[in-house]
Amino acid sequence: MNFISPPILQKGDVVGIVAPARKVSREEIATAITMLESWGLKVVLGKNIFGEYNQFSGTDSERAADFQSMIENHQIKAIICARGGYGSVRILSQIDLRYLQREPKWVVGYSDVTVFHGMLNSWYMMESIHGIMPINFPADGKPNISTESLRNVLFGETPTYNAQAHPFNRYGSASGYLIGGNLSILYSICGSDADVITEGKILFIEDLDEYLYHIDRMMMNLKRNGKLRGLAGLIVGGMTDMNDNTIPYGKSALEIIREMVEGYKYPVCFDFPAGHQKENVALIMGRSVNLKVDDNGTTLEFLPAK
Repeated sequence: MNFISPPILQKGDVVGIVAPARKVSREEIATAITMLESWGLKVVLGKNIFGEYNQFSGTDSERAADFQSMIENHQIKAIICARGGYGSVRILSQIDLRYLQREPKWVVGYSDVTVFHGMLNSWYMMESIHGIMPINFPADGKPNISTESLRNVLFGETPTYNAQAHPFNRYGSASGYLIGGNLSILYSICGSDADVITEGKILFIEDLDEYLYHIDRMMMNLKRNGKLRGLAGLIVGGMTDMNDNTIPYGKSALEIIREMVEGYKYPVCFDFPAGHQKENVALIMGRSVNLKVDDNGTTLEFLPAK
């Protein structure tokens, strides 16, 4: 079982930026365009990228048309999602992602873009990139760990990341294909035709601005659906800006997750530097990785594409 790995980028390649979910302005992504161009890339914007339909970047059909046009444009080597929010799932049935099996190209983004990662990784056996989006590029235009990690991965690096030790970590080593993304999105597509296949995989999860009892509900859903039972390993990224009720839930997000996987034996790491936070390293979803969790912390090693 080998995943399709799109060609690495070369200077002079063309990348497309689309907005499959929430609306975005030219000013919000101007810095990102400049930085991408500084990498030697040519940037093409979706026709409707600055559209507006309520909170969306245009109607469902407009957003889907932009994405599909990038898929079918032979010049485009990577499709970069401008931002997340909500809306990608609404256009999923209007996009032919299978076309990418014939002409592979990278799909880049995180958060709401998890919808595309799920389909590509679990159903079309294709790699994709969970990483920083143009809306998050630094306003001062200076590279940071998130932008540099994305550049490195796009241009062919197979990175190894290290994370500090966490008291909740469960030690061990595992190998497998990396899948996952935003917990809320994984929960929302569970049982659908975009659901992720977790058996034997290393699952990555992260989330933002959720109530603690929502985290419990979503993790319980994954557990009852058997998504946690057969994992090779679990990587917990940022659980950022969590909310609580007037009557406290009584556990943190990390405590909730630790409790949900107590009965399993695979390695688990917490506070991995990816997700809705400043340090959001690029992850090659669908790529084979080695995960090691011990006294020194966590090491996540990506293996070369097959």
